[in-house]
Amino acid sequence: MNYNSLTTHETQNDSISITGKSEDSTYWSVADIEALLDAPFNDLIYRAQCVHRQHHDANGVQLSTLISVKTGGCPEDCGYCPQAARYHTSVENQDMLSLDDVVSAAAAAKAKGASRFCMGAAWRGPKQRDIEKMTEMVRAVKSLGMETCATLGLLKPGQAEQLGEAGLDYYNHNLDTAPEYYEEIITTRQYQDRLNTLQEVRNAGINVCCGGIVGMGETRQSRAGLIAQLANLNPYPESVPINHLVQVEGTPLYGTAALDPLEFVRTIAAARITMPKAMVRLSAGRQEMSEAIQALCFLAGANSIFYGDKLLTTGNPETDHDRALLDKLGLHAL
Repeated sequence: MNYNSLTTHETQNDSISITGKSEDSTYWSVADIEALLDAPFNDLIYRAQCVHRQHHDANGVQLSTLISVKTGGCPEDCGYCPQAARYHTSVENQDMLSLDDVVSAAAAAKAKGASRFCMGAAWRGPKQRDIEKMTEMVRAVKSLGMETCATLGLLKPGQAEQLGEAGLDYYNHNLDTAPEYYEEIITTRQYQDRLNTLQEVRNAGINVCCGGIVGMGETRQSRAGLIAQLANLNPYPESVPINHLVQVEGTPLYGTAALDPLEFVRTIAAARITMPKAMVRLSAGRQEMSEAIQALCFLAGANSIFYGDKLLTTGNPETDHDRALLDKLGLHAL
């Protein structure tokens, strides 16, 4: 379970055919993933759907709701994030939500069909007083009968254990992009910092939720590099959120050339094939996607969505709209 040696991977010159590599492979090179992304679209989607049906309910979608328990004022410089204090966006620094507010939001999410409640905070990493408040929230949400997830930034030794003892089911900490593109997006923390936090989470026995963001100006090779990093974690994450960049005015990535929607679908398919047992979550950016593209993402193996009218700070399709789409596609909530 050592993530610390996974900051780089060899790229092989030889490519593979669309049916030439087993999903049980313990190592995926960047070239392997590029071969998937380069495959004819129909072949790629067919393979992803076959893998999906081998390991999951073919028509089931897990519903998660995400809430920001501490918004704005983050000292990091992530180029996509409107919560960074250094950028001039509409997001203001706010105090941490009260326990009652969080429990009320969790109860409302459960009533609308969500099975997992995710709590995010705009910190570089939590202080001990923050961990104490978060463990109270985790226990309270767990008492409602929901799965719990938290995304709180970099964890210090011992903090993951405290969250785990409180009953935290998942910890989200995304790799964001491939190692070679990382410094184009973030300079205030290193790739290894992220891997170290993932190791803390694994050591504490908490499930890992880890994915990335596409559409940040990266190349297809960089998208392949991200998927390779995720797939080669040992074990790979139980939950893999694939986000499409939501461009927010005032952030450095505002104005980035839009990614072809079918390239996003290809990325979902590659995640499904290389991490067959994971829940692949269609995450940020759904509000800008057509129903047809979302349907293709489900066909490509996505089986989890963020459910609710808001993510941390950006919009998300309303729950009624999501329910209507799931009904139209014959999908049901897990």
